[in-house]
Amino acid sequence: MFRRSRRKIILAIMGSLMLLFVLTLSIIMLASYQEIRHRNMEILTRYVELHSLPPETDGAMPGPEGGTEAPEEPAPEQGERMEMPPGPEPEGWNRPGGPGPGKTPLDQRPDYQLATFYSISFAEDGTVLAVDNGHTDVLSEEKLTEIAKGILDSGKRSGRKGNLTYMVSDKPGYTLVAMMDNTVSESGLSTLLRNVLIIGSGAIVLMFLLSLVLARQIIRPLEENDRMQKQFISDASHELKTPAAVISTNAEMLSREIGPNEWLSNILYETERMDGLVRQLLDLSRAENTDAPVEQVDFSRIVTGEALAFEALAFDQGRTIEDSVEEGISLTGNPTQLTQIVSILLENAIRHSTGREIRLSLRRQGNAAVLEVRNEGEAIPPEKLQHLFDRFYRVDEARTDNGHHYGLGLAIAKAIAEKHGGKIGVTCRDGTIQFTVSVPIKKV
Repeated sequence: MFRRSRRKIILAIMGSLMLLFVLTLSIIMLASYQEIRHRNMEILTRYVELHSLPPETDGAMPGPEGGTEAPEEPAPEQGERMEMPPGPEPEGWNRPGGPGPGKTPLDQRPDYQLATFYSISFAEDGTVLAVDNGHTDVLSEEKLTEIAKGILDSGKRSGRKGNLTYMVSDKPGYTLVAMMDNTVSESGLSTLLRNVLIIGSGAIVLMFLLSLVLARQIIRPLEENDRMQKQFISDASHELKTPAAVISTNAEMLSREIGPNEWLSNILYETERMDGLVRQLLDLSRAENTDAPVEQVDFSRIVTGEALAFEALAFDQGRTIEDSVEEGISLTGNPTQLTQIVSILLENAIRHSTGREIRLSLRRQGNAAVLEVRNEGEAIPPEKLQHLFDRFYRVDEARTDNGHHYGLGLAIAKAIAEKHGGKIGVTCRDGTIQFTVSVPIKKV
């Protein structure tokens, strides 16, 4: 049990670490990409503001005699520091990244000057006036023109296309499609991501190994305590079995000699109770610590047989058993223990039911046999529901039971289910209590 708990703890720790790692990395990457794209868009915006056509093109606006008219005021050349104009501060003078008191203009910053820009200028009739490939051979003028026409056809004013951030701007006499290459600016982020993945994965593996060591050190005393407790129950049960049998035999012999006696009757009754407790302790010890021999078992037949066997007990308590058993469900297990788990659940349902009907069902669900026992009963608080399978646990601690019941039956049922690779659970809804046992169907 503790080995399974240790695995669950380790898996929970590793799952939490992996989730935290992935979330942190995702947030870092998302924030970094957003910041880089925002900065690149600011740089591209500044480039568009400073852009002007080359002198030989000079706007290419038709003049009255078929010539061209030059712009009245040439735009400042790239790299030229903007001076504060006289009068009121122009709009955008103090914006982030723009020129202003004590700030370096955006076009003077290294990231702007080292950036690679492409621009394609179109006349109103769609004619290409000028193409600037950034003085690189990465993209040819034909390729840039093709990309720019696709951007214009899309109708978008800004966005991304591959590794390019683009912006469309209407200039006096022409339309400008400006693009900025993000390969260099984002390559560092890709390198960061690769390094984080490598180092983070190594850290996760290291923490996994550390978790194994810590979990083993933490759980080892608990495992040893559990082992000693089970060993004590097994040893005590065996030691008590013989004295209880001797006391019972001697009391019966004495009763035959002296006749009916109140004190002897009390001794016999309590001895019988002790014998029942010892038997249940031995059953629990065997279910938890002993690997019982297994064989191919017709589980459907076992469930049907137990339903018939308990009909008389249910009738005596004023109740009936309604069974729905799917035929032909066969699995690998110990027939005695499987019979015992069915009898424990039926006896528990009959004893604690507040209604007249006990529902028993067995069905095949995927690769498992699912046994369900339902009965009406008093509502069980959630904080007590999870302790029903603990040893010697009773929901009503103040209640005394006249029968031979010691709070071990459900603990035995749980041990048997786990020994067969299955699980057992309980639910309580709307006055209905349901125990569910799921056992995998395996063949020898």
